[in-house]
Amino acid sequence: MILRETLSRAGGLDGLFLSDLREKRDLAGIVFGETDASVSQELAGKRVLLAVGGQMAAARAMLALDGLVARLALVPPGLAPEHVARIAADSEAEIVVCDAEGLPEGDLPGLPRIDIEAAAKASAETGRETEWALATSGTTGAPKLVAHTLDGLAGGINTSAAPEPGTVWSTFYDIRRYGGLQVFLRAMLAPASLVLSDRHEPVRDYLIRAGERQVTHILGTPSHWRLALMSNALTKLAPRYVRLSGEIADQTVLDLLRAAFPEARMAHAYASTEGGVGFTVEDGREGFPASLIGARSGIEIAVRDDALYVRSGRTGRRYLGSAPEPLMAEDGFVDTGDLVERRGERFHFLGRRSGVINVGGAKVQPEEVEAVVNLHASVSMSRVRARPNPILGAVVEAEVVLRAGTDAADPAALKKAIIAHCRPRLSGHKVPASVRFVDDLPLTSGGKLVRRMP
Repeated sequence: MILRETLSRAGGLDGLFLSDLREKRDLAGIVFGETDASVSQELAGKRVLLAVGGQMAAARAMLALDGLVARLALVPPGLAPEHVARIAADSEAEIVVCDAEGLPEGDLPGLPRIDIEAAAKASAETGRETEWALATSGTTGAPKLVAHTLDGLAGGINTSAAPEPGTVWSTFYDIRRYGGLQVFLRAMLAPASLVLSDRHEPVRDYLIRAGERQVTHILGTPSHWRLALMSNALTKLAPRYVRLSGEIADQTVLDLLRAAFPEARMAHAYASTEGGVGFTVEDGREGFPASLIGARSGIEIAVRDDALYVRSGRTGRRYLGSAPEPLMAEDGFVDTGDLVERRGERFHFLGRRSGVINVGGAKVQPEEVEAVVNLHASVSMSRVRARPNPILGAVVEAEVVLRAGTDAADPAALKKAIIAHCRPRLSGHKVPASVRFVDDLPLTSGGKLVRRMP
């Protein structure tokens, strides 16, 4: 499978578009636009680092370079220069496709550059398989680089199904992240129109723009959606399909979205950069049915030591780098690092193994506490973190963003009420020892709550 070739064979591109904050381009014009044999020759078979500022530039480059270059390493926005340098080194990049916004002059001085406008005229005539390299989008530390095939990336997409008439996709994600790339591929392989977000654009403005472009299918993390639910511009959207992924989708956010979009299909999906797309749940309930454990349709899911494991053709091939750790076990399973607990006929996500808070020797999953805090009528979203304690080592602290219109005239009383709300619902060591009100909570460029302590 080669992206541009697949699109050129698909037909029916008339009226389809890609749009971002600045411009709208006809998809047919991108696919059948002018090509340059000399730039194609210069890039053919090379390991390429894609470091551009905007998503439109990234989309055009991905369509031009897939099937031409040997490896395409995607640099997500907002990375520190040292992390960009690490991605360049781990991907063994030989050349950089960039613009001034994505890679300032002077960065990565040892690598030759090709401007994005020239690279977008490249054409894949060789039909080679391009290896895609994606940065992990975790909430702590430097990203790792995961190698994928395009077939593996598209493994969770039903490419044989024709899109519903008038389908327009969009996502809060950046398409250089795994979740955003899934939406980009869904749109391109359908084919369908796609509205691209912008990391500098306020949520309200993005929602208005998505509404104006008549977006019908839209995806984001639960944190993205909590921010959207705080905005009065959410009414500008009338989607047919709403999807959450990347974080635990608790019942509160699912119920709020159902109330906001009663006619839309609602789904929350489990996927990761390493493990690929695992499954999608559309019953409106948090967690997932125990019946999904086992093998089905080319994917196998297992629970070992309370953690979720995935084996399929959708998983990454390997980590890249000078001394990479194994991405999967000898039996082909990927340890996702996500902890789950069975309650009756359903599994519930507890959080990341790496995020456990140790309270006097007892373990606390921040996400489990956040789900309870978020149930309080005055809470819009929350983040639970460890606060150092001289006796227990750490105690639980909850940072809370209040819902609009909440009466906070007596903040001390409101904090006590939130803690009292948690006591009957959580074990004693999990109940927040303190609550702190904040105006907002920081998100990573992948749309997840930042969990690393400053």
